[in-house]
Amino acid sequence: MTKSTRWALIVALVATTGVGLVLAFVLSFATHSRGFYERNFVWLFWVNVAVAGLLAAVIVGAAVRLAVRMRRGKFGSRLLFKLAGIFALVGVLPGLLIYTVSYQFVTRSIEAWFDVQVEGALNAGLALGRGTLDALVNDVSSKTRLAAERLGDTRNVPPLALERLREQLSAREVALIGANGQVLMSSATGGTVSFTPERPAALLLRQVRSTRVVSQLEGLDDEPGAANAGPIAPNARVRALALVPSTELRLDGEDRFLMVVQPVPALLASNALALQTAYREYQQRALARDGLRRMYVGTLTLVLILAVFGAVLLAAMLGHQLARPLLLLAEGMRQVAGGDLRAKPVYGSRDELGGLTRSFAAMTEQLAEAREQVQRGVAQLEGARTNLQTILDNLTAGVIVFDGARRIETVNPGATRILKLPLFAYRGRTLDEVPGLADFAQAVWQRFELHGSSPEAGERDHWQDAFELQTGGGSSGREQDSLTLLVRGAALPHDARLMVFDDITEVVSSQRSAAWSEVARRLAHEIKNPLTPIQLSAERLQHKLESKLEGNDQAMLQRSVGTIVTQVQAMKQLVNEFRDYARLPAVRLRPLDLNALVIEVLALYGHAQEKGQLVAELAEDLPGIVGDPTQLRQVIHNLVQNALDAIADRPDGRVRISTEVARNEQGELRAVRLKVADNGPGFADKVLKRAFEPYVTTKTKGTGLGLAVVKKIADEHGARVRVVNLTEGGSAEARVAGAQVSLSFSNLAPAQAPLAANIPTQAH
Repeated sequence: MTKSTRWALIVALVATTGVGLVLAFVLSFATHSRGFYERNFVWLFWVNVAVAGLLAAVIVGAAVRLAVRMRRGKFGSRLLFKLAGIFALVGVLPGLLIYTVSYQFVTRSIEAWFDVQVEGALNAGLALGRGTLDALVNDVSSKTRLAAERLGDTRNVPPLALERLREQLSAREVALIGANGQVLMSSATGGTVSFTPERPAALLLRQVRSTRVVSQLEGLDDEPGAANAGPIAPNARVRALALVPSTELRLDGEDRFLMVVQPVPALLASNALALQTAYREYQQRALARDGLRRMYVGTLTLVLILAVFGAVLLAAMLGHQLARPLLLLAEGMRQVAGGDLRAKPVYGSRDELGGLTRSFAAMTEQLAEAREQVQRGVAQLEGARTNLQTILDNLTAGVIVFDGARRIETVNPGATRILKLPLFAYRGRTLDEVPGLADFAQAVWQRFELHGSSPEAGERDHWQDAFELQTGGGSSGREQDSLTLLVRGAALPHDARLMVFDDITEVVSSQRSAAWSEVARRLAHEIKNPLTPIQLSAERLQHKLESKLEGNDQAMLQRSVGTIVTQVQAMKQLVNEFRDYARLPAVRLRPLDLNALVIEVLALYGHAQEKGQLVAELAEDLPGIVGDPTQLRQVIHNLVQNALDAIADRPDGRVRISTEVARNEQGELRAVRLKVADNGPGFADKVLKRAFEPYVTTKTKGTGLGLAVVKKIADEHGARVRVVNLTEGGSAEARVAGAQVSLSFSNLAPAQAPLAANIPTQAH
């Protein structure tokens, strides 16, 4: 329970209790002292009105606050309004029903109090009582007059005679009174004689002298509080005073009076008093009938208003208490629906609603833990997916994933790089739709079907096969390239397929180079040995037969022997080239100056430099590298010679040899690069892939071992060699404008190491 709710409940209980006590006091007091109630009705009424106004202000404030909450669309306001309305109706409707019945009952009861028959009965009773009392008074008066006449014949009345007279009259007190009202002699109840009874008034004595006898009823009107004293009036009596006649002539001339006091019967006096009091009150109420009705109806209305206001206030508080756990649940559900799974408040009661809020809080906590686990799992899955995507993006192998309908679902950059086709643009389409890959796709799917129906030994999970693929050509205007792909395929869930392939063209080229090296070694061994005997035999035949032949025969012998010797020399040169390629000497690495090495080799091409066909652009302060000077001279010589051969038929042909320093984005030294470029026809596209294979050449003469030797020496030095065609013009109109071969040496010499072949570049 909140502090405001607790204070509101305390105020409501105190106000209701106070008003109830005031009303109980008023109602109970009104039954005993209606006059006091009537005198204080006004201020009691306004006190109750003030309390009712206070409760009404509290209710109106709560209603306004609830209306503001509803207008602002605050969550839970409609539920609070509904519950408060229900509880208020439960309290108000029975109250209105009771008020209606009570109003009718009070109104008709008050009207019944002043009915004509009731008034007549009261008048008749009052007349009856008065007649009885008058008869009693007259009887006592007659008896007193007769007794006074008898005493008139007696000159001296003895006390005993006065006592006998009291007994005869059944009076409470008999006294003989003098002319001035003094008591001459008296007799009271119990046989005692008293000489100090109550003296009659002078007015009463004058009336007796004129009328000879006077009687009056006493004790019923003298006490205004008799009605409150009880049902019996102990002082109710009849007093009779009669003149005692005198038959003797007296000198003093004084009169004597006989006073008799007769008590009124107690029951008669009590009934008379009650009847008199009731009649008097009836007359007062009859005169104030409308005021009495307003008093009771007003009191009833105030009680109803206070009860209704208290019921409404209690209904609002009870509705709030009942709605609070529901609001907690509803607010918690709204927050959970919005994704907020933080700890939810719990209602402190031990009833079912409190247990429901605790269960909801526990469920929310479990949901939060489950969501954290899911988020961790998603994060791990996303991390694994990112890692997998990073791996796929950085794989040199090509990866393609096909869905169940054979459409391309995933493709990595390696596949695009190997096939040199925009495969990302064909996602959601089949491999057959990619230009130039229809036959390859058909072959791959046949291999998938074969693996699914009858896999070979060792192919349970995946298959592996090599495919020759022709790319380029057609509308591209390029010559076709031949790729050798090693393809591996595997089945995935939901009929998906995975294809991983590598470009093994260079591997095959290396294998071919190794095979050619072995062939060259065997040819050098098998062919070189018989060449010398063949040459010697031919020369010996010429020496033996030349002197014996004449004319044409001698000339024919000379031509034949010359042909044999010439061809043997050519065979020896070819065998020597095979030997050099197959068995290059082991490298002897040491620090050297690449610029000095280039200048040393270019000295052999002075004629080409003089003609302007060969130009050197050497970088200053070039760092030293680690290499074998002998083999690197051969590399430079082969590259320069191939370039000069490429421009031999061009009058404007030019070869440029240059050195430079390669740095990364941070400016750090990465490698030393040697470039040899020409403006010749360049390499054919089909040759670029196999430029470093033995016996692959575009020249009509030569063995095609030049670039193969360069590649082999570069591999021995850990250098990267690259062959490209130079182009000019835009991308749409690009044309070949020459070729370039570059070697990047990353194995650099220490800064203070002495360099071999250190020839200053400025000397040349």
